[in-house]
Formats: sequence, structure tokens, C-alpha cells
Amino acid sequence: MAPPLDVAVVAADGMVWQGQAVSVIARTTEGDIGILANHTPLMAALVPCAVQITRVDGVTEVVAVSDGFVSVFNNHVSLLSAFGEIASEISVDQARSTIAHLHEVVDAGEADHDQIRAYNHAIAQVRAATRAAALAGGGEAEITPAPVRVIGEN
Repeated sequence: MAPPLDVAVVAADGMVWQGQAVSVIARTTEGDIGILANHTPLMAALVPCAVQITRVDGVTEVVAVSDGFVSVFNNHVSLLSAFGEIASEISVDQARSTIAHLHEVVDAGEADHDQIRAYNHAIAQVRAATRAAALAGGGEAEITPAPVRVIGEN
């Protein structure tokens, strides 16, 4: 049997989730990445997404993260992000409201740095909550706008 992965999801304000897992799926700037035991070492940039963590007991955790980094080395997986939130703690209605409120200004290219962060945060929240619901058999994946990339300070 393969050794478990030691996984830590850390946000700017502290630890979001920590434990042992058999797999981690996250979205990087290059696409989705699946991590299993004995994965080759890597570091990659994350985009706002729903990280799927399958614990050693078979339970799947879903965590919303923003841009940041994923690091894999010697069966240790670290996901470092500006924010992180467990899917079960997300208010989907509030996240959808934020997306609707900011979509026009973001789409027009007139959003400031804080508005873009809030928009991306809400997109990650909706993706995580709907992924968790779909895994539980209670829903379908929701189509959300693509996250917006921050090029520089406005």
C-alpha cells in the first residue's frame, strides 16, 4: 500500500485544512493536476479553484482557494493561498451575489485589485460548494465565469 500524503491547505489568516490523504486534485495555471503518493516534486501556481482532497478514510473534502502555490515533495503537499475555505462553510447565495455585483465592472476591465480579488474569491467559493454538492450526489457542477488574472496594481 502506498504511503499517505500529508496535506496542508494554508491561507493568509491560518490553517484551513490539514490531514492525511490518498489524493489531491487542484487547478494550476497549466491545468488540473492530480497528486498521488510518491508524486514527483513540483511547485506550481494555483488559480481560484475547488481543491478536492480524498482523505485516507475515503471521505472527500473540497476547499475553495484563490491564487497561490501548490508544492509537492516527499509525500507532503502544501497549498498556500491568499484565502481558503471549506466548501461546507460557504454561503453560495452570497458568493453568487458577489459575482453578479462585480461581473459588469470586471468584464469591462474597470475593476480595481480588491474587486478582482473579491470576484475570484466568489468564483472559487461557488466552484467548491457546487463540487462538494455534486460529489455528495446533490447537484451538478455550475458554470462560473473564468477567474480574472491580476497583472499589476491599479
